Amino acid sequence: QVQLVESGGGLVQAGGSLRLSCVASGLTFSRSTMGWFRQGLGKEREFVAYMTWNGGRTRYSDSIRGRFTISRDNAKNTVYLQMNNLKPEDTAIYYCATLRSSTILSEMTKQSRYDYWGQGTQVTVSS
Repeated sequence: QVQLVESGGGLVQAGGSLRLSCVASGLTFSRSTMGWFRQGLGKEREFVAYMTWNGGRTRYSDSIRGRFTISRDNAKNTVYLQMNNLKPEDTAIYYCATLRSSTILSEMTKQSRYDYWGQGTQVTVSS
């Protein structure tokens, strides 16, 4: 079955950096668009970024654009999220997920279009 395992979260001071990893198994990773989402305490889960299977298209939420970078290594079945200049408002559980096939471009930021999810990794940014 499909498994997604995130790692790399932790506690960091504002202005610091973290790199999250998500290792996938049980799917053809090299053909899968991968996304990152996050959910802060008491908040709804929100889109962060996605990257298409070949890295040809990426998209970021406005709140993190310019600070976070999504990347992937298909040989390692891994997608990454490099997070720089972290802010306290970035504190959340971060999840990776796989996009359902045949999803149209305009819906690729919607969590309902993602079918497999990891367990999440906690990121806490202190001020």
